[in-house]
Amino acid sequence: MNFLRRISFNFWYFQNPPWDSGITPPELFEFIQSHPAGRAIDLGCGTGTNIITLAKTGWQVTGIDFAARAIQIAKRKFKQQNLQAQLLVGDVTNFKVNSQFDLVLDIGCFHGIENKADYLTQLDKILAPNGFWLMYGFFKTDSDHSAPGLADAELNMISAQALTQLSRRDSPDKRGRPSAWFLYQKSK
Repeated sequence: MNFLRRISFNFWYFQNPPWDSGITPPELFEFIQSHPAGRAIDLGCGTGTNIITLAKTGWQVTGIDFAARAIQIAKRKFKQQNLQAQLLVGDVTNFKVNSQFDLVLDIGCFHGIENKADYLTQLDKILAPNGFWLMYGFFKTDSDHSAPGLADAELNMISAQALTQLSRRDSPDKRGRPSAWFLYQKSK
């Protein structure tokens, strides 16, 4: 991610970024209800809304975001609620953790990553065998291929991994862009 875009994201967290709604989506609640608690990481966790939900339901949680301001807010939220989490400022395409995760959550991060191949390499390292990747992303539009979003090429990159797509739910996002929720499981 270029330097100016990184600064822009950090400044958004001094206000209310539109992507950080403070509301856990029903797709995550559905996952939690149908899978036993384990270790989870939220890639691009923002201010921690979804890892708080996971922690409250018994998951051991880690969150990572490149916006230091977002992680500061997440740490404050966790402290106020007396919850435990490992919260990291870092690049989701290249970071070190000492364990693998049963759930990797990504709500709107992968579609904005410039180097999706590095992201998928990192995902393979951190996702436990038989672990799940729950990912939400919006799609590139025909009118602006330079904007963030998923394209067929990225979906093909995912299918080339040791991941099995378990489900896909398409629906427009709040701005009317085509988007989808994906659930993958690591096959090895």
